[in-house]
Amino acid sequence: MPEARSTGGGTRRGAAIALLREWLFQRLDPASQDWLASRIALLASDHADPTLYIAFGLVPRRLGKGALGLSAAETAAAEACLAGWRPGNWSLADAGRILLLSLLPGKDPDFAPRFRSLCQTAEMAEAISLYRGLPLYPEPAVLEPWVGEGLRGNIRSVFEAITQHNPYPRTYFDPHRWNHVVLKALFIGSRLAPIEGLDERANAELARIMRDFAHERWAAGREVPYEIWRCVGPFARGAALEDLERVLASANPVEQRAAALALAASPDPAAAGLLQKAPAIAADIAAGRLAWADLE
Repeated sequence: MPEARSTGGGTRRGAAIALLREWLFQRLDPASQDWLASRIALLASDHADPTLYIAFGLVPRRLGKGALGLSAAETAAAEACLAGWRPGNWSLADAGRILLLSLLPGKDPDFAPRFRSLCQTAEMAEAISLYRGLPLYPEPAVLEPWVGEGLRGNIRSVFEAITQHNPYPRTYFDPHRWNHVVLKALFIGSRLAPIEGLDERANAELARIMRDFAHERWAAGREVPYEIWRCVGPFARGAALEDLERVLASANPVEQRAAALALAASPDPAAAGLLQKAPAIAADIAAGRLAWADLE
C-alpha cells in the first residue's frame, strides 16, 4: 500500500468536513437544519449502532435528494482543501450521510466495523454515498479491504463512486489494486479521465496491461478506447511505439491525437520522429493547445 499522504487525514480532513458542513447547512431549510443538527448532537453522545443506522436511513427523507450544487468557488475550495476531492456531483442526501459518518469517532468505537456493516446492508444510493465519502472518514487506511469489496461488483455507479473524483484510491490503493481498477474501468465502460491520480500512479506494469488489452481488442476486431494510451505513453519504448504508430495512422481524429499525446510523453528518443508524422498535432502539443483534457 502506498504511504498515506496528507490529503487523506489530519488537519486537511477536518477542514474538508467543516466545508461540507457549511455548504450543506447553507442549502437546507430551517426544519432540515434543525433535524441534522440534532442528529449530529445525538451521535456525539450516543454511540449505539441503531442510533447511527436510523439517522443514516432517514437522511433522504429529511434533507431531500436535490443536488448539492457547488459553485465554481466552492469547487476550487474543495480542491485546495483536499487535492482530488470533487464533491460537486453529490446530492444533499450524499452530503448529509457523509457528514454524519465523518463526524463519528474513530477507535471509540471502531469506525471500520460500522462502515463495513453499513456497506453490507446498503441499497445502491446508500452505497454510493458511503464510498463517495471515503476521504473524509476517520481511519481511512483501514477501510481499504472493504472498499475492495465494493469494487468487485459490476454496478457502474458504485464503482465510479469509489474511483471517480475521489482521492481515496490514489492515496491508499497498492499498485496491484490500482492497476485492476484502471483495467476494470475499461471493461465496464467507465471513463479513465475522472480517476484521480491517473498520471501520478502510472506504472510500467499498467502500461503493459493496457497494451495487452489493446492487442486483444484488435485481434477481435473491436474498438480500443483511446484513453488507454495515456497510461502507455510515459513507458512507451520499442514495440509500444509500434502500437502508437498504428493508432497515429487511424482515420479517427481523437485516436490520432491520443497517440500523439502518448508519443509526446514517451521517454524513447524515437518517439519524436514518429510524432512528426502528424506535424499539425505535434505543433498543437508543443504550443500547449492540446492536452488530454481536450479529448474529454
